[in-house]
Amino acid sequence: MSRQFLETEGPGWVEQGIISPEQHQRLLALYPEQHQPIGLLPLLGSGLIGLSALSVVAANWQALPEWLRLALLIGALLGAYAGSEYFLRRGQRPLGIGLAGLGLVVFGAAIVLTSQLYQLIGYDATGLLAWVVAGVALTYLHQSRGLFLLTVAIGLLTQGYSTAELSGYSYATLALTAGGLGYYWWRRPDSLGGAVLAAGLLGHAALFIGHQHLKITWFFVPAMLVYAAGDWQPHRPGARALQGPPLVAAFLFMLGLAMFGEAGSYTDLLRPQLLAYLAALLGVFVVSVAGKRARGRLSGATDWLLLLPGFYFPAGLPLAVAALVVLYAYSGSVLWRGQHEQNADRINLGTTLFVLTTMVAYFKLTWEFIDKSLFFLLGGALLLGLSWYLRRQARRGLPADSPSNPPQ
Repeated sequence: MSRQFLETEGPGWVEQGIISPEQHQRLLALYPEQHQPIGLLPLLGSGLIGLSALSVVAANWQALPEWLRLALLIGALLGAYAGSEYFLRRGQRPLGIGLAGLGLVVFGAAIVLTSQLYQLIGYDATGLLAWVVAGVALTYLHQSRGLFLLTVAIGLLTQGYSTAELSGYSYATLALTAGGLGYYWWRRPDSLGGAVLAAGLLGHAALFIGHQHLKITWFFVPAMLVYAAGDWQPHRPGARALQGPPLVAAFLFMLGLAMFGEAGSYTDLLRPQLLAYLAALLGVFVVSVAGKRARGRLSGATDWLLLLPGFYFPAGLPLAVAALVVLYAYSGSVLWRGQHEQNADRINLGTTLFVLTTMVAYFKLTWEFIDKSLFFLLGGALLLGLSWYLRRQARRGLPADSPSNPPQ
């Protein structure tokens, strides 16, 4: 069911006395209006125009006199923000926000070009940190999702530059992203913003792991902390979006172990000190379960099956088998939750993950040990059995005279 469906059919239900007008409004409140993607078009268009102008200026930058360079930077910056204020005051919010985004891009370019112009040497990310601060300030000032998304990208870009070029990790940039932008999203949750924020925070976590030269599996402690935050978010669609990137990262990691774990060439990179790692992960697990319990979502605790530390098994076949067991346990739990909640999307996702895991298992573990005809026979039988089971469970959830359950 969607808000559009309720808006279309709801008045008819009210006229027929099926629901009251108050009940219609309460149903509509459960499905808040989604931001239209068209609102991002002016922002993207302004960004492209800005990049085009910057590329032209950059190509001729060295040939321009110093005063003209400064005039171009200041003029472009003031022009973008003045235009933004002009259109915002006249009610043309999309265009005004687009120009504000353009001004933010120009501000970042001005920081870089000014440092080059006067040959300023930076030993930390303070200059670019001002860019992040400006993005966070504009996001709060204009209450704009487009500026929020742009600032998440700016924060990740700043962090990447800090670790790659300055050999340092900017904790201030992380704090602005997680605290400033995180609080903004928490008060105004939406699916797109949650997914982008989570992906940005995972990027910060990955850069931190690389900068500190830690075992790569430590990445999943902050990643699952982002996931746990979603357990405390009341807005369910936004919470699911926030939790999506950590789960995708964990699944792809386990899938990689299943496919390449037999080689054993990189297993030393996977195993942190056991007690410290499990203690940290257990702490995040407790926070997650507490959130699920508070929000009535305890069935979602099965997501943590992906974090079973199968990578502590010996390198080679045991490691690949352990990863496959984790993948099967997770895909099976998704199927179970889908059946329990009668959620078709979750059932389809669980089926897809189950089939993908089965394909990896067959091609990696059995292709060389059994005849190819037997391989396809067993694989087909397994998938047919899964299909029969899902259809049987679906019929059990339908009334006997339901039109969706025709006689065989």
